[in-house]
Amino acid sequence: MKRPRRQRVSGGPAVVTIREVAARAGVSTATVSRVLGGLNGAGRDVRARVRAAARALAYEPNRLARGLRARHRKVVGVVIPDLQNPFFTGVVHGVEAVLCAAGYTLLLGNSDGLAERERVHFGVLRGEGAAGLILIPGNAPDADYAALRSGEVPVVAVDRSPRGVAVDLVTADHRAGARGAVAHLVALGHRGIALINGPRSFDVSRARAAGYREALAAAGCWAGADLVVHGDFTQAGGGVAMLRLLALARPPAAVLIANNLMTLGALRVIHERGIRIPDELAVVGFDDLPWAMSLRPSLTAVAQPAEDLGRTAAQLLLERLADPGRQVRRVTLPTRLMVRASCGAPAPAHSNVHRP
Repeated sequence: MKRPRRQRVSGGPAVVTIREVAARAGVSTATVSRVLGGLNGAGRDVRARVRAAARALAYEPNRLARGLRARHRKVVGVVIPDLQNPFFTGVVHGVEAVLCAAGYTLLLGNSDGLAERERVHFGVLRGEGAAGLILIPGNAPDADYAALRSGEVPVVAVDRSPRGVAVDLVTADHRAGARGAVAHLVALGHRGIALINGPRSFDVSRARAAGYREALAAAGCWAGADLVVHGDFTQAGGGVAMLRLLALARPPAAVLIANNLMTLGALRVIHERGIRIPDELAVVGFDDLPWAMSLRPSLTAVAQPAEDLGRTAAQLLLERLADPGRQVRRVTLPTRLMVRASCGAPAPAHSNVHRP
């Protein structure tokens, strides 16, 4: 094998390069960089070989490069599936508040829910020497999160679990939120309550569906399979799902819609059809946002604490950076039902119900 060519400083001796250390240790230059930079991702035997090779060759890391790496490690990546969704940007705002106070800078990536875009962002963050990653997974059917298992970059997930990977997670209580919303509709006398849900593969969709079913079962209400329609968390998907429900022989009297963008799409269809809210159809959305009070009628919604989710995720990441070996944690934050005109009645006296 051809020996790596040494660099020579003008007027001085030849400088040992990282390539020579890698060749002597039988590893890649990236592995040498990780080991000598104090990063995770290499086994004990590999670390010992790299350090021995560096000592034998009297290798001195480039001080400028080392300083740059140290600064890069004050960068945290944040990858979200939809930059246009105000819920996700609320999470990012909470993340930034905590991490900026701790001296970190955010590098934001938008995946559009695409697995390939996520992989590109992960690769960029590794290349930049990011200290950690806060991720809202797109969970596309072809998503592969195996690379996150290496521990090379600490990861905290928000809202959704990346499939097949055990990482720190902070999420809202989706099950209780849906259960409370449907119980409120039942208490108002509504029957034939529908659910426009997200994709079946998402853990948040399964949790909201479970809460929906539990509330109906507790009230002895019938939950027909045709009253549950799965969308894709987009505005267009919410419109398509609403059209399916309105086409039923017995359309629903009330509907819970599982995210803010699908709620907008469903409302557009309802208004185009001239259906009166709440007289002919009561509506509750999941995600409470400032525009909810500007709608006519104003929208009853399950409020997720978006900024608190982001702040909690950032704190979990700081804890992980301080103690890489600690147990994986899952934190669940409560939701609140914000009762307004779209469901047609005042709020009941429950602790998780708020009347603006």
